[in-house]
Order: sequence, then structure tokens, then C-alpha cells
Amino acid sequence: MDTPYLIVGLGNPGQAYERTRHNCGFLVVQAIASKRGWTWKRFPDLQGELAQGMIEGRKVFLLKPQTFMNLSGEAVRRCVEYYKVPLESLMVVSDDVALPLGTLRVRFKGSAGGHNGLKSVEASLGTEEYPRLRVGIGENRPQELEDYVLGCFSEEEKKQIKEGIVQTVDILELWIKQGIAAAMQVANTTKKEEGDNHG
Repeated sequence: MDTPYLIVGLGNPGQAYERTRHNCGFLVVQAIASKRGWTWKRFPDLQGELAQGMIEGRKVFLLKPQTFMNLSGEAVRRCVEYYKVPLESLMVVSDDVALPLGTLRVRFKGSAGGHNGLKSVEASLGTEEYPRLRVGIGENRPQELEDYVLGCFSEEEKKQIKEGIVQTVDILELWIKQGIAAAMQVANTTKKEEGDNHG
């Protein structure tokens, strides 16, 4: 039986959070679904909204947890168990304030780095060893961290993040087709000189 893939976009549910910086993960999985014409359906037992389809002959599930960010891990764990997804076939997409806007980083494991959604995923799965893709939302914030991540993108930022999301979708498709090493090679060399100064 073919192994399914699960791409999780982290974010906060509800209209008030829809276009905030912290919802980059949602924007990415929504972009994949939109590109491929997949529809979203609510699954209360899995605590999330899911869309599904095939990419390169492989079954792919997209998940938007419908808990708040700091409880995202429960929906991830339920989907991993229900669909029998091996952790190497899981990809968690999150925002990252420590990376310049639109910069992408793929890792096959790592710490949560202070991100509440990733902390919750790590706690629910009981491991740091799962792939993740971080989307930079810039670090030049004039206000407190919480106000910044829950704020909306400026008009200028919207253009940059839109380009970043298109590139993120391409990298996720590459990951499914060719594996994590290929995805890391492309994502982690983009804006390398600028991004690597920010860890």
C-alpha cells in the first residue's frame, strides 16, 4: 500500500486571524488546494479541516488544525494516527519571525524555536524528529512579538509573501516527488546569504 503524505499548515482558525502573519501555514496549504482544485471539509473528530488528492500518483492530505495555534499538535497527532502517516511523510508548515520575509527553510527535524504551534506538535508526537518548512515573516518588528505575528501583512509585504507562498508550494511538491534532500537543497539555498545570518 502506498504511503500517504500529510502537509500541515499551522495557523489560528477564524476570520479575525485569516490574513495575519502567524497564519502563513494556512495560506500555504490553501494555495496547494486552490492550485489543484481540492475542496476543504471539516472533520470534528480530527479537530481539523482537510483537503485531499493525488500529487504524482501519491495520496496527499492537507490539514488546517481548527484548535488555536498552541493546541495544534492534537489535530496533527490524530491525523497521523488515523491515516497511518509515517513521520518522514509529514511536513509541518509554520511562520518564523527569525527569518527575513519570504525566506524558506526546510529541516527534517529540529527544535520548536519558541513557536507555540511547533511546541504543541512536538509534545503531541513525542519527538522533534519530523520534517518542517518555515516561512520567514521578517524580524524588523516595531511592536511586541505577539502583536507583530497577529498583525496583518502590509501591502508591500503581501507581494513578497505571495511570491514566497508560490515558491513554498513548488518546494512541497518537490518534496513529495523527490524527497526531503531535494527540497532542502532548493529551499535552503534561496536568499542564503541573508537568511543564514538569522539562523
